[in-house]
Amino acid sequence: MIKISVVIPTYKRIALLQKCLHRLECQTLQPDDFEIIVISDGPDEQTRLLLANQFPRVRFEHLLQKKGPAAARNMGWQMATAALIAFTDDDCLPDSCWLEEIISNYHGEVDIAFSGTVEVPLSKHPTDFELNTAHLATAEFITANCACTKSALLKTGGFDDRFARAWREDSDLHFKLITANIYVKKISALVLHPVREAKRGVSVNEQRKGLYNALLYKKFPELYRRKIGYGAPWYYYAIIFCFAGMLISYLKEHEFLTALFMISWVGLTLFFIWKRVRNTSKSPGHIVEMIFTSFFIPFLSLFWQFYGAIKYRVLFI
Repeated sequence: MIKISVVIPTYKRIALLQKCLHRLECQTLQPDDFEIIVISDGPDEQTRLLLANQFPRVRFEHLLQKKGPAAARNMGWQMATAALIAFTDDDCLPDSCWLEEIISNYHGEVDIAFSGTVEVPLSKHPTDFELNTAHLATAEFITANCACTKSALLKTGGFDDRFARAWREDSDLHFKLITANIYVKKISALVLHPVREAKRGVSVNEQRKGLYNALLYKKFPELYRRKIGYGAPWYYYAIIFCFAGMLISYLKEHEFLTALFMISWVGLTLFFIWKRVRNTSKSPGHIVEMIFTSFFIPFLSLFWQFYGAIKYRVLFI
């Protein structure tokens, strides 16, 4: 009898998925007690062949088109056989006792959810991207390591597939569980979340996720303020204000104001660079990347935040 189903969203990340599945093969829970469901976020022939050749026990399906990990997880849990469904990601490495620990905390409750422990191994001199990824270890509820009964997912509607990227879809489910008065139990079930290799300038592309902050805020304003906080940092607004003031003063030929705003803009940007560099790698390449990207991040962050506010029609500043 299958006691628990494991759902993993993926998309053309064969090497990462392979490591994750090997860890699941080494679970202390008996193989007949759990099933693994891998859902690709779109057609993915390479992943299908990998699973057919190396992991024949794994159930595989794909979305007809890319919709994001939230939609992939929804397809997965709806396919699940067990009453209890665990979620992890293709770039995660579950501990050998992961599933057994979840099962040991489940006593047949109809509506319950579990939040496990996530560890993010860091290098001796971590990059800015590594430190940002390390925040996953302190998250209250994260899809890299959680479990819900199928009944709880049905009651809350599961994941909101409007969250088309891997950002805030787990907080959305968490907030829905809280709103539905479904108990979320913290347990010690462990998953490692190694920091994947990232392209240079990844922090610039990451700003696009900010539009989903607006969506989450619209759905749960009080919980968002209590659990997450507010919008962009104050110095983002200050940087853009000074930059705009510098341009306007220059066009109006106010030399003193132009110089004042320029000094303020440069000073605030240097402060931002210092905040990003002070506890991270001091390699020349990384420092150059931090300097370069720091001039763009405040503008892009606020652009996507306001874009989300307009798209989802919510006052989120």
